Amino acid sequence: MKPLQRPVRRALLVVHVAVSVSWLGLSVGLLALGITAYATADPSLTEAAYRAMKVFADWLLVPVALTAFGSGVLLSLGTPWGLARHRWVWIKFWITLGTAAATVFALRPEIAHAAAAGVPDISLVAAPSVSTSAYLFMTAVSVLKPWGLTRRGRRLRLSARSARSDGSGKAVDGRSGGAVDGRSGKAVDGRSPSPSA
Repeated sequence: MKPLQRPVRRALLVVHVAVSVSWLGLSVGLLALGITAYATADPSLTEAAYRAMKVFADWLLVPVALTAFGSGVLLSLGTPWGLARHRWVWIKFWITLGTAAATVFALRPEIAHAAAAGVPDISLVAAPSVSTSAYLFMTAVSVLKPWGLTRRGRRLRLSARSARSDGSGKAVDGRSGGAVDGRSGKAVDGRSPSPSA
């Protein structure tokens, strides 16, 4: 995919952050309702909490999950971060895919079943707890961007540096991108590592 133009990238970034934060907030809301339904001794409150969870599940969960996933994939493919170049992006991709699939195929049916039965269900405390933890983890990873490049990212960076080689016939060091002194292994042209590809 060719790089996104700046206005498109910025608009997509705003959408991605907004729906990702919405997904986290929705998960916290579902957790609060799940705890209320499970902990109360009032059957009518349990039923009301599960009916409220069903409204969120029917109208918000799937669109928010799919929009967060889709906007994240488009951002990664249309920016230098890439989908499989940096570990933090790659890990976020798989966690988002897993939580979106769990939302669609496991959480929504379980909420519908609980709303119909009106009986306390511990799984509707556990599932939002796990999803909230996952979304908080992904938020931290998005801010901190840890772990560096994947193997593919290192390979792409090295090939990009080789393509930019000055043609002097000197060896090119894959770590620094500059010519290398054969005895010391140090860069001889003073170039420093370029920013991530």
